[in-house]
Amino acid sequence: MEIRALAPDEVDAVRDIRARAFGPLPDAVWARRSRLVRQAAEAGRQFAAFDGREVVATGALLDLVQWWHGRAVPAAGVSAVTVAPEERGRGLGRRLMTDLLERCAELGHPLAMLYPATTRLYRSLGWEHAGGWHHVDLSTEALRTIAAERVPVRRAGPGDAAEVAAVIGRAHRAARDCGPVGWPEARWREHLDAPDVYHYLAEDGFLSYRWADGNAGLEVLRLVAASERTLRALWAIVGSGSSTAESVRACVSPMDPVLWLPREREHEAVDRSQWMLRVVDAPAAVAARGFPAGVAAAVPLEIDDPQRPANSGHWRLEIKDGEGRLERSAAGEGAVRLGPRGLSALYAGIPVPTLRRAGMLHGGDAEALGAAFAATPFSLDYF
Repeated sequence: MEIRALAPDEVDAVRDIRARAFGPLPDAVWARRSRLVRQAAEAGRQFAAFDGREVVATGALLDLVQWWHGRAVPAAGVSAVTVAPEERGRGLGRRLMTDLLERCAELGHPLAMLYPATTRLYRSLGWEHAGGWHHVDLSTEALRTIAAERVPVRRAGPGDAAEVAAVIGRAHRAARDCGPVGWPEARWREHLDAPDVYHYLAEDGFLSYRWADGNAGLEVLRLVAASERTLRALWAIVGSGSSTAESVRACVSPMDPVLWLPREREHEAVDRSQWMLRVVDAPAAVAARGFPAGVAAAVPLEIDDPQRPANSGHWRLEIKDGEGRLERSAAGEGAVRLGPRGLSALYAGIPVPTLRRAGMLHGGDAEALGAAFAATPFSLDYF
């Protein structure tokens, strides 16, 4: 089996295998998706496994950044991993993912993120559950009662891609967010050109929504703001639809300020999908991540990463003044021992006691790590 990057003129093979694996793709749907697949192919990021001339598996590595405590870390979004139905059970998925993991490193991504269709395969290659993609059902009437001042807000479209990306990035940086991703300008142009999706841009905030449930409801795809004033103003726009829409389904973080703004809050329905994280290059991932400014740690680590041997060995982790450093060290007693799953989960802020009881962290004094890596990771995108 040969695994290689697809050329732009080969992207129709992706439509065929996805349709066989997940169901037909109508022409209108494929017309939009094919632009994204072609972008990935043009960037050398759309891959396929061939058995002779037949495409038997595919997967893409999207170019993105992921925010960790307010700092943007280069990351790969592993997307659309597909194995032809007649080839399942032969280990092709594992071979493809092993190859893609190496390509993440070659492309300079210290982190990789994905939404799993199955957990077992990805865990066997060092991935671990890290955060959630949250949707909450809110009352439009409750949103209508949020007090808000008027702020300058305008409609946004594909020509605003660079400004939208910058505004969203500043909002995540200011909030010290963990988990959400940032897209290149070309990807944002596609998002802003989506049919029947409405976008509004303020100096320090962005709103994207669409109608749902036969226009009886609204779906907020993204609402971020760096200030209370703008946050209230954008949610007021959503709440103004209360005369038509009874409810709003919103993609938000689990600690989103909107959950504390309405006058009444008794219960809410929350839907959560899990995403997984993989530390690809441990020293680079630690150096790029942000940490709480008032936390310091100096901890010896022993990492065993069979799929990424460059991560394995003895290290000294130092965190100070909001920055981290992972450097090679001599073997010694008292090291905290981690495999790739434990390392990825720790990076994502999973508590140290949880990791110990789950068998993913052993030995040493790891309590300082819990405070340094503490996070509530979330995503606002599915891919």
